[in-house]
Amino acid sequence: MEGIFAGLRVIDAASYVAGPSAATILGDFGAEVIKLEPPGGDAYRALATMPGQPRGETNYPWVVDNRGKRGLVLDLKKPEGQAVLHRLVERTDVFVTNAVPRLRAGLGIAPDALLGRNPRLVYAALTAYGEAGPEADKTGFDATAYWARSGLMDLVRAHAEAAPGRSVAGMGDHPTGLALYGAIVTALYRRERTGQGGMVHVSLLGTGLWANGFMAQAALDGAQFVPRPPREQAPNALGNLYRAGCGRWFLLALLNEARQWPALLAVLGDPGWGGDPRFATQALRRENAPALTALLDAAFAARPLADWRPLLDAAGLTFDAVATTQDAVAAPQARASGAVRAAPGGWTVDSPLQVAGEAKAPPGPAPAPGEHAAAILAEHGYGAAEIAALRAAGVLGGRGGG
Repeated sequence: MEGIFAGLRVIDAASYVAGPSAATILGDFGAEVIKLEPPGGDAYRALATMPGQPRGETNYPWVVDNRGKRGLVLDLKKPEGQAVLHRLVERTDVFVTNAVPRLRAGLGIAPDALLGRNPRLVYAALTAYGEAGPEADKTGFDATAYWARSGLMDLVRAHAEAAPGRSVAGMGDHPTGLALYGAIVTALYRRERTGQGGMVHVSLLGTGLWANGFMAQAALDGAQFVPRPPREQAPNALGNLYRAGCGRWFLLALLNEARQWPALLAVLGDPGWGGDPRFATQALRRENAPALTALLDAAFAARPLADWRPLLDAAGLTFDAVATTQDAVAAPQARASGAVRAAPGGWTVDSPLQVAGEAKAPPGPAPAPGEHAAAILAEHGYGAAEIAALRAAGVLGGRGGG
């Protein structure tokens, strides 16, 4: 498979989601990615079995974030394991880690140690809270650092008095993985111009605040925040959630009221609200939003969403159903747009970047722990006896057949 990154060598030494997903995108565009795991394997392998996760026949989180990679298990707590990694790094273009700064030296993966062996290396670090500051070594997941700490979890409450809404696995990790991918590609572009690699880093907190940039900038500028009211008291009835007669919820998002208010009235069968002085102008519709919301609630409850959808679409009104995940991935548009694509045995979620004229690598299977250890080490000059000795010493783990 040729591709934009054909010939690019990547070592994904990160665990869980954000770091590995950045490496997955590089692999989608042709890079060769080695999935480096500790003895016992990446703990992410067990996520699908945790309480509350969907039950299935596949290890679906492992598949989506590690497809097409080759597996290697090394014990980096042993000097011999570090020596193996250092030899691999000499011929590597990108190294990805999510080890916090205080742990890197002990594992032999401090930036200076690896860049000293390969100045062209792009060292990509993912942390929860950043490379500097009093919490640089604090561990975190996307739920804690991206969602809770950034303000996003607070902002998406149903209303100000409601309990915070919990995120699900990967909701902040995958956007952070995109950010890390962008940092890596930026550094590779710089390397093309200067010949030098270097370190790039991204944090869950930083990308969470970027995702929350609209509100975060308001806070930085000293704006006065308005607590979110219950849906029935929302300040804009034309940007609100409604429930159709079939029980399905959908979100109406009409920003161009000069055009879309009359169109909405037409969709609703011209119920006479156009002449109601409470709704004569945009300002009055905002002032009387609870009353308008109540009228829209009653109107939309009269018919199922299957009836409303074609009418709203034909009128050019912006809306969409609150879909279940099962609905979202099964929708024809998801396949037609390439958001999901065919994979061995079914379908997979595609990385969201598309480059015209560049086909992505076919999705391959995710590796078993250490599945390709022997082949990887042989490519880097290790003989069969050396590989056997490393395995006997406990430096190599996993299956490691080829």
